[in-house]
Amino acid sequence: MSGADLIRVGIIGAGGISASHYRGYVAGGAQVVAVADVNPAALEARQAEWGVKQAFTDYQRLLEIPEIQAVSICTPNALHYPATLAAAKAGKHVLCEKPISLSLAEAHQMVEACRKAGVILQINHHLRSNGAAYKAKQILESGELGRVTFIRLRQAHDWAGAATVRDSFGQRALAGGGTLLDNGCHLFDLARYFGGAVEEIFARTATLKFDIEVEDTAHASLKFESGALGQVETAWTATGWEEGFWIYGTKGALEYTNRYGRPVLRHSYRTSPGTTWAEPDHADYTFAGEPNHTRHVGNFLAAIRGERTVICTGQDGLEAVRLVLAAYHSARTGEPVRLEDFPTHQEVI
Repeated sequence: MSGADLIRVGIIGAGGISASHYRGYVAGGAQVVAVADVNPAALEARQAEWGVKQAFTDYQRLLEIPEIQAVSICTPNALHYPATLAAAKAGKHVLCEKPISLSLAEAHQMVEACRKAGVILQINHHLRSNGAAYKAKQILESGELGRVTFIRLRQAHDWAGAATVRDSFGQRALAGGGTLLDNGCHLFDLARYFGGAVEEIFARTATLKFDIEVEDTAHASLKFESGALGQVETAWTATGWEEGFWIYGTKGALEYTNRYGRPVLRHSYRTSPGTTWAEPDHADYTFAGEPNHTRHVGNFLAAIRGERTVICTGQDGLEAVRLVLAAYHSARTGEPVRLEDFPTHQEVI
């Protein structure tokens, strides 16, 4: 790639997730030329690790660099809004960590600011770039599953057996919500990716293991506008780590989980004579190459180059948060929530 074609980027926020963004940019042939963080020690460590010459404690100075075309926003949730608005004003494409914001009013402003500035806003719901999710989407669009009837999505862990949860996740003022927000926002986005718009949601939450202000166990029942049903399951009380989805249709089924070793996407169907109740036909798919986060950054770079549409737009990020907020409202009231009746500018949790 010539110097003229090289995409130069800056990373705002030097916490743990920033490393995934950096690896994605390197794998995608971009160059990280600057990093910003309010913590001088974290900033110095990333600068040394990545060999980046320009580092700032004020991200506004990073945005003033003319050669930077795009930024990743890897800050705490509350800073996604001001950093995105500042980046749009500076004419930079934005890859923003999830959730887009804890306020739908702010999320609307972020989407509109990037639209007016003519820059891309992609949200880091990286499960859309998972190899199995991408293949599942292809199979769904081919019609091979027939009419989709039920979608189950699960993300659960136990903080690697930890006895406590960090305040940044466990205190409501810092986190905004618990596992239904942290894990669930990914799954609600994937639910829309697979099943389309959601018509109604009913949720329950509980705090069963940790001494925290937010929920550590939750589930939500969905009804899609298509008529299909769905289930989102999240937990910080599951031993080990599981990420998976199950999609059932009138002509076939897709099943995927990382729970038992190398993840495999299984497509079950019936075309051969003599299949039984327990033994239909099936095709198994395994996936090589880069992990989800790296693929997602690659999709961001491809969108900047005009090689593809944005895989997860700001509006997609907004709708995922809207489902989270509706789920919390349902859990508080004990009643289902129809999305058409739920305010599109509902404020923070």
